[in-house]
Amino acid sequence: MTDLATVLIVDDHRAVREEIAFALDFDGWKTVEAADGPAGLELAQDPVVDLVLLDVKLPGMDGLEVLQKLKELRPDLPVVMISGHGDLDTAVLAVRRGAYDFLQKPFATDRVVLSLKNALRTQRLASENESLRQTIQSEQQLLGGSDQMERVRTLITKVAPTDVAVLITGDNGTGKELVARQLHVQSKRVDGTFLAINCAAIPEGLAESELFGHEKGAFTGAQNSRAGAFELADGGTLFLDEIGDMPLAMQAKLLRALQEGVVQRLGSQVTTKVDVRVLAATNQDLEAMVADKTFREDLYYRLHVVRVHLPGLRERPDDIVMLADHFLSAAAKRNGLGSRRLSKKSLDWLRRQPWPGNVRQLKNVLEGAAVLADDTELQVTDLEGNSAPQPGRSAEGQTDWFAYARLEDFRAATEKEFLRRKLLEFGGNIKRTAENIELQRSNLYKKLDRYGLK
Repeated sequence: MTDLATVLIVDDHRAVREEIAFALDFDGWKTVEAADGPAGLELAQDPVVDLVLLDVKLPGMDGLEVLQKLKELRPDLPVVMISGHGDLDTAVLAVRRGAYDFLQKPFATDRVVLSLKNALRTQRLASENESLRQTIQSEQQLLGGSDQMERVRTLITKVAPTDVAVLITGDNGTGKELVARQLHVQSKRVDGTFLAINCAAIPEGLAESELFGHEKGAFTGAQNSRAGAFELADGGTLFLDEIGDMPLAMQAKLLRALQEGVVQRLGSQVTTKVDVRVLAATNQDLEAMVADKTFREDLYYRLHVVRVHLPGLRERPDDIVMLADHFLSAAAKRNGLGSRRLSKKSLDWLRRQPWPGNVRQLKNVLEGAAVLADDTELQVTDLEGNSAPQPGRSAEGQTDWFAYARLEDFRAATEKEFLRRKLLEFGGNIKRTAENIELQRSNLYKKLDRYGLK
């Protein structure tokens, strides 16, 4: 860690500077020296300097003043203060002004080395965390320059600062959770919790416990008390994805929680007041479900104060190039790859695809292609090899279904392709896929496992 680190030593005593420099050089550090504050400030502007060891008592400009100016020049530069007249007030003031540590002379050189190592490690961790945060924020952007996406962003900006309920609609893979996260980030609840719950993924018997919590012994297997999603998101935002898949019985209990602002754990007689903004999302036609009596009308109007609709990727083809460049660059960076770019033919190929899985599908295709491509410029073959089979092609890539020698192989290949496309059609939702093809969920899981489909 230290062989590439350079320490700036600022002290007016030459003997002190030389002693520290000798110890640091021996331990693998590089050093530069300054005898006063102005010289130290000039050297500190060189990005090669990773840390500063700064004396408090300096001629002219004292160390605390130098520290303040250092933090203005390079806020992230770690500074360790040293003093021959150390006292608690000076140490506290130094730390308040941004010093990482305060050492009193005389000190053992190994103590100095330890402090510098800790300061460098802390700074690098902070830098890595900031880089990770920026990467996450980048991946959570609603990208696209089309008029449709501009309208979505404008609507989010207007609605986010309020507490109104928002229903987010759109096909699978269009980015409904990203909209929910943006509504949270731009709201007054940004410092609170953002909790996402997929209603379709919760077994019906556990839905109430998942949302409202339970007490110990409330049901078989409830060995401990547990807070539900509403309590965990108190003061923040609760995102209910796939709200159309919520059972009718649970819809009534959800409506009560939204109307009264209280929840009651399973097995408890006590109600708990919660302050939660609920956002809901669906790819289903809730109005039709209300007409069919499969979704409560009162809950629909409670959730649908404002609607944000996300267009499918096929509705905004001009955004494909921008999205592709972004996803390819992010995939290369995330996976430690070199630069990646798309050839003109591969860009044309991307524009021609129907993208039933929308932005999510585009992102996954580019991520896989970036990892598997042999050259820096991705060709059509790189993208085709990592995309879902096109109509008329089998799971094995054969254009002639009747090329199989055995009936058993033919059946397996066509069944696998049928299940793959149905999963894609319903966005990976096992429950809806099983209902649509009239197959028990347990049997569907077995078939998916047999064919290696996720």
